[in-house]
Amino acid sequence: MQTLTVQLADRSYPIHIGSGLLRAGDVLRAAIGRRDVLLVSNVTVAPLYAGLAKAALRGNRIVEVTLPDGEQHKTLATAGRVFDVLVANRLGRDVVVLALGGGVIGDLAGFVAACYQRGVDLVQVPTTLLAHVDSSVGGKTAVNHPGGKNLIGAFHQPIAVVSDTELLASLPDRELRSGIAEIIKYGLIRDAGFFAWLERNVEALLARDPAALRHAIYRSCEIKAEIVGRDEREQGERAILNLGHTFGHAIEAATGYVEWLHGEAVATGLLIAADMSRRLGRLTAEDVERVRRLLERAGLPAQAPRIGVDGARGYMQIDKKVRAGRVRLVLLQRIGAAEFTGDYPDAALTATLEAHFA
Repeated sequence: MQTLTVQLADRSYPIHIGSGLLRAGDVLRAAIGRRDVLLVSNVTVAPLYAGLAKAALRGNRIVEVTLPDGEQHKTLATAGRVFDVLVANRLGRDVVVLALGGGVIGDLAGFVAACYQRGVDLVQVPTTLLAHVDSSVGGKTAVNHPGGKNLIGAFHQPIAVVSDTELLASLPDRELRSGIAEIIKYGLIRDAGFFAWLERNVEALLARDPAALRHAIYRSCEIKAEIVGRDEREQGERAILNLGHTFGHAIEAATGYVEWLHGEAVATGLLIAADMSRRLGRLTAEDVERVRRLLERAGLPAQAPRIGVDGARGYMQIDKKVRAGRVRLVLLQRIGAAEFTGDYPDAALTATLEAHFA
């Protein structure tokens, strides 16, 4: 097992990465102790892994809530169902919400934990690659609104993340590829050497090579932990973690959160952001082709749906990073370095949207 720490003073917490952690149970028991547990999962994950979590916490009072699977269920209405279970079972402020699932479960359970009795403890046990490397770490919690993704939420850090790579064995190939998109993002924003490593090892990740997966998960979490430790509430540097996401969220919202997985939309968003960076003279055409080739080798989409320039712009205008009506974007200075800015020519954004969405 490898352990990283997200450094947030008295709210610092560990990310434990290893194989068989849930089955062994000691890490989960140490994080939760003998407190009451609300186990939140979905109809896909619960039959596979809820039994392991309950066995690890034998002796605790465990209340389960099993939700439908899919991004379209990450809503206030679904969160309301979870609040109802908490209240009906008279669970108090000492309850621990255990999020067992991918990004949807982690975001929704985290949002519930942030709100219930003004905040209760949260433990993340991610089951998708995307959740291992991104959504389980950093304390962003939210539900979607028909007008946009993650518009209703709160910052609420977990007390621990148990990143058990054994749980990836059951992950469908499409979900695995979706997670690789977020891993590619980390190389683009922070570490050119890691991006080059991905170019050499993407097939090993697709083949679920244990050593490759461990390295990719560890380095991704390491980058995110460093950034979150310096900018927890996204007042500056943390925004670079959203490379590709403003474009990607527009794709997800325009297609109703059902046609595209989050990582697929982010992958296309990464290419769009790289292309706009090229238009601004920050990347070369060969840089953009490197991004495109890696995404394609990972089996990820590189072509946005033709939702129209006005459609894309409309969804981007309700992005959380808009200030005074200005869409602020994460753009690349080079492979391995990114910046968050609203200082770009409008013509460059229009040309980019026309190239990819018209």
